[in-house]
Amino acid sequence: MITVVGIGADGWAGLPEPSRAAIAAAEVLIGSDRQLDLVPASGAERVPLPNPLLPSLPGLIKTYTYKRLVVLASGDPMFFGIGATLATLIGADQLRVLPHVSALSQACARLGWPLEQVEVVSLVGRPLATLTAALSPGRRVLVLSADSGTPLQVAGLLVKAGYGASTLTVLGDLGSAAESRRDGTAAGWAGQQSEELPALNVVALTCYTDPGVAPLTRVPGLPDDAYENDGQLTKREVRAVTLARLGPLPGQLLWDVGAGAGSVAIEWLRSHPSCTAIAIERDPARAERIHQNADALGVPKLRVVVGRAPAALTGLPAPFAVFVGGGVTTPGLIEACWSALLPGGRLVVNAVTVESEAILAQCYAELGGDMVRVAVQHASPVGGFTGWRPMMPVTIWSATKPAPEEGP
Repeated sequence: MITVVGIGADGWAGLPEPSRAAIAAAEVLIGSDRQLDLVPASGAERVPLPNPLLPSLPGLIKTYTYKRLVVLASGDPMFFGIGATLATLIGADQLRVLPHVSALSQACARLGWPLEQVEVVSLVGRPLATLTAALSPGRRVLVLSADSGTPLQVAGLLVKAGYGASTLTVLGDLGSAAESRRDGTAAGWAGQQSEELPALNVVALTCYTDPGVAPLTRVPGLPDDAYENDGQLTKREVRAVTLARLGPLPGQLLWDVGAGAGSVAIEWLRSHPSCTAIAIERDPARAERIHQNADALGVPKLRVVVGRAPAALTGLPAPFAVFVGGGVTTPGLIEACWSALLPGGRLVVNAVTVESEAILAQCYAELGGDMVRVAVQHASPVGGFTGWRPMMPVTIWSATKPAPEEGP
């Protein structure tokens, strides 16, 4: 059994008796240098957390299997903390967690914000671009900072994204005698020096767009110009229909095969923070463009695999949904995607040529599902009048993989 003790910036003085008793009884204490410095000396061996953490943590825990082990965490260990990591690694039944008041709860208490109405983004060990997806006019966001430089990086991102008018408050060393607060706007913070800011801080944002900036929705169907592309892009109206057929659900994995600009995978990820996606693209230049689009639209966690499907699909984790937007006529591609799908998973394939439509017709005949043709026309000038200019129609076949039949 491993005990995980949450500790705040107020250190030993702010710990309740059960947490103090657990630390005092420990034979081994694991924590960051800052956390270890907050507790008094004892006979316990003190072990700093390794860096990088995740690859080294299993071996570190195994080393002290037969010791009374206490792991120190910041605030609530189960809220973006090491407690959640350990629960996944060794099982929740092997943990005893003694939480402290989280920095987020303290921040909301200082600001008078209802915690349930606030979006939380952690930038501890995560790319700065992760914040972009949370930006929306009037939205309150709390950012867990990695260090003293995070607030100014956040300010720079907001200005670049057209949210320079947002209010930005830095709350430092919450709960300690050195607690501090500094208020301003993102535009006002950008370009300042970070030396005066505490390393332990939370950034509170109220988002406001700059004049003329159109916010981006999380609903599928972002404008086509939101993506850098070379023409290989699932267009806005077709993309919205495609994602509706894919049916993103929290925690599920999508394969975007023949990803082009990555738009389907990106909007799948934007639907919920726990969604995951892998974009498979054979062209290295397009693959790099997918990375750029994912960063710009707030989903830098998108995994990009450079290679030609179906060979590039080998060894990838099994998906709940697969979208095939290119390479439909590649021998064995549809079969490989269908085979990889988890039971209950959805396969959606788009086609624009007669040859690829013929393959979808065969799939529809063999596997059932649903097949529709989407035809979109845009109004545009015709001399002094307005007429309709059609896009190429797109045929969409979608099917749900049945669960395997149970034996007698």
